[in-house]
Amino acid sequence: MLWRGRGELPREVGILAVVAFVVALGFGIVAPAIPLYARAFGVGTTAVGLAVSAFAFFRFVSAFGGGSLVERFGERTVLSAGLAVVAVTTGLAGLAASFPLFLALRAAGGVGSAMFTVAALSLLLRVAPPSHRGRAAATWQGGFILGGIAGPAAGGLLAELSPRLPFFLYAGFLLLAGSVAMVLLRPSVTTQPSAAPAATGPDLAAEPVALRTALRSRVYLTALVANLGVGWVLFGVRNSLVPLYVTEELGRTVAWAGAGLLAGSVAQALGLLRSGRLADTWGRRPALVLGAALATVSTAALVLPPALWVFLLSMALFGLAASFLASVPAALVADVSPARGGRVVAVFQMSADLGAIVGPLVAGWLTDVISYQAAFAATTAVLAAGLGAALTLPRTTGAPVRR
Repeated sequence: MLWRGRGELPREVGILAVVAFVVALGFGIVAPAIPLYARAFGVGTTAVGLAVSAFAFFRFVSAFGGGSLVERFGERTVLSAGLAVVAVTTGLAGLAASFPLFLALRAAGGVGSAMFTVAALSLLLRVAPPSHRGRAAATWQGGFILGGIAGPAAGGLLAELSPRLPFFLYAGFLLLAGSVAMVLLRPSVTTQPSAAPAATGPDLAAEPVALRTALRSRVYLTALVANLGVGWVLFGVRNSLVPLYVTEELGRTVAWAGAGLLAGSVAQALGLLRSGRLADTWGRRPALVLGAALATVSTAALVLPPALWVFLLSMALFGLAASFLASVPAALVADVSPARGGRVVAVFQMSADLGAIVGPLVAGWLTDVISYQAAFAATTAVLAAGLGAALTLPRTTGAPVRR
């Protein structure tokens, strides 16, 4: 039985959160080593950037194929296979003797990452009951956030010892996460979408929603727009532009950039304790409107004249907003497609990846030709589009379950 009562999440949610934590911890460990390791091959700054972006680009272009694999083979198999691909390519990258080989292995790792992410999110949204979808998404995101906070500190120390060491450790973490998934995720849940309704709840017996049908849904389109903003800021502009803004515009050390990012991560982790519950009890629309409004205000503040306290407040406020934007859009996708819908989930994930790829490029170009404030204004416009989409949702979207 997937859940025994309204007060308890399915056990699969906890397992996936643990897997997310291990994956994020390993990624955080290897992230500081990637530029150093690429530099060791004697390449320029552009090539170093390519080593970072190749992973994200191939993750983006292969996500739709990963969704098709989920629909054919089931989440458990694709999830574990994806982790195995990233583990093998990461371990081999640590042994690479040339930059082209290192780059190719990073690109292949992006394919495995897409398989893992789409499969895990598809399973998460499928097993969570309607009254707990916001909490399930928040729990999953919480695993990523905690791992992401803990990983970089250890990664920086390990990279000082050897830039190859974090790659081997990350590969080990991925193999551990894949083993946990294979052992603890039940095959009966992850491979049989037509399980008996009496045992698993009505959503697991539902027919999959076609992608074409989902794209005609205002709810699904709103989730895509909101997730684009999450990728644009959380995985893109925040990591690429913020450190430069602090050192060049505010005239502070990079340690203050780290303090701002940490403030955002802590605020997001704390916000996730309540955002998922609010999405389930208030309803999706008010929770998404609140999150999108906070995000829009947080980046709009950076359009103002530079000030350190404004920057720190902005980072913390966006972290709080991200706790809603990381859970409510995913719950909306599950409301639209409660059955196994790998391609529906894949396109949702691709929207965030697209933002993570395009966001830094647009923001960087605007900074070069105009100013940092222009870059943050464009980012504010992207988040405002998510707020506008949220306001158009029907008031009954994700209405709270009466207890």
